[in-house]
Amino acid sequence: MPDLVLEMCKKAKQASYALAQIPTDIKNKALRNMADALEKNAKTILEANIIDVEASRQKGVKEALIDRLVLNEKRIASMANCLREVSQLPDPVGEIVKTWTRPNGLIIGQLRVPLGVVAVIYESRPDVTSDASGICLKSGNSVILRGGSEAINSNIAIGEVLSKAATDSGIPDGAIQVVPDTDRSVAMRLMTMREYIDVLIPRGGAGLIKAVVENSKVPVIETGVGNCHIYVEKDADLDRAIDIIINAKCQRPGVCNAAEKLLVHKDIAEQFLPRVIKALREHGVEIRGCKETQRIVTDVIPASEEDWYTEYLDLIIGIKVVNGLDEAIFHINKYGTKHSEAILTEDFSKALAFIQRVDCAAAYWNASTRFTDGNQYGLGAEIGISTQKIHARGPMSVQHLTSIKYFVLGRGHIRSG
Repeated sequence: MPDLVLEMCKKAKQASYALAQIPTDIKNKALRNMADALEKNAKTILEANIIDVEASRQKGVKEALIDRLVLNEKRIASMANCLREVSQLPDPVGEIVKTWTRPNGLIIGQLRVPLGVVAVIYESRPDVTSDASGICLKSGNSVILRGGSEAINSNIAIGEVLSKAATDSGIPDGAIQVVPDTDRSVAMRLMTMREYIDVLIPRGGAGLIKAVVENSKVPVIETGVGNCHIYVEKDADLDRAIDIIINAKCQRPGVCNAAEKLLVHKDIAEQFLPRVIKALREHGVEIRGCKETQRIVTDVIPASEEDWYTEYLDLIIGIKVVNGLDEAIFHINKYGTKHSEAILTEDFSKALAFIQRVDCAAAYWNASTRFTDGNQYGLGAEIGISTQKIHARGPMSVQHLTSIKYFVLGRGHIRSG
C-alpha cells in the first residue's frame, strides 16, 4: 500500500524548490484566480459543508463550535477577499533585509527566503484551508493541510478548487495539498517527516496543540489557545466597557480571540457588576464568579480554580474582582495563555503599564480582543496566531513564513586568522 504521507511530502518538497523561484506577478495572478475560483465553485463547496455540519450536529457538537465550521456565501466571499488582499501585499521573498561592509571590504547581507514546506494540522475551520494556502503560496512555501474529520468534505472541496486554480496559473503541482485521511495516525506520521517538512503549525484546541508539541519531530509554531481577559479599571467608561465586553464575549464565542475572563476593579464592582452581568445574560452567557462577585450578584455560579485556566469556547465567562492593576496583571500572567489581553481605562499610564507588563501576543487598550486577526491588522489573511516568542508572535502572515539567508560578497578574500 502506498505511503500517502510520504508521497505528499516528497511532492511538496519538490514543488517548494520551484515555488521559491516563481515571480511575484505569477503568484499574485494565481491568488486572484484562486479567489475567483472559490466564488465560482461556491455551490460545490457549500454542498460539501452541509454534509460536515449535519454530521457534527448529529454528534452533539455545541453550536459555538459548529459556528466555526459553517460556511455560507458571505464567508466564502470573505475567504476570496482575503486571498485578493494577500495578492496585494508586498512579496517578502527576495527582500534584502540589511547589508553592511566589514573593514576588510567583505559585504555581508541578509536575504529573505521561504521556509520551504509548511504543514498545518487544524480543527473545525475550513477557512483555514484557504487562508493557509494563500499565505504559503505568496511567501513561496508549499503547504500540506491536514484538517479534522468534522470538516473533511469542506476541506477537500476547497483544496481541490484552490489547487487547480493555482496550477492553471503556473504554480507547480504539489504546492497546495489537502490530506484526505483524518485518521490520527496520519497526523502522527506528518509529525515525523522532518526530512521534508520545515515547520508544523497546529491550529485548534489545547488538546491538539499539546499533542503536536509533545510528539512532533518537526519544528512547531504554537498557535491558538486563547484564555483572553478584559480588565476594567475604576476609571473606565462603563457604558463603553459593556459594549466592548459584549462584543469580545458574544460575537463569536467559539474562536480563540473571544474574551473568556472579566476582571473588575473592586472600587467599581458594586456599581458595574450587576449591569454587565445583566447585559451578558441577555446574550445567553453563563456567569461563573469569585466570592466577591457572588456576594454582589448572589445567583452567580461559583468559579473553581480550574475555571481560571479554562478556554471555554462557549457562552460562558469567568468574573473576578481584583484590588487593582497589579493584581489584574498577576492574575493574567498566571492563568492566561499569552494570546490577547485588554485593559479598559481612561488613564494612559495604567494602559501603558498594562501593555508593557502583560505577557501576551496582543495587548489592547479600550478595544475588543476580537481584533486579533491577520485581516484586521492589515496583514491580509493569517496562518495562525502564534502564542510563543520564537519564531513569530501574534497573527502570522506572509513575512512570518520566511527566514533569513546570509550572502557574502568578496573580491578574492581569504581569511588570515
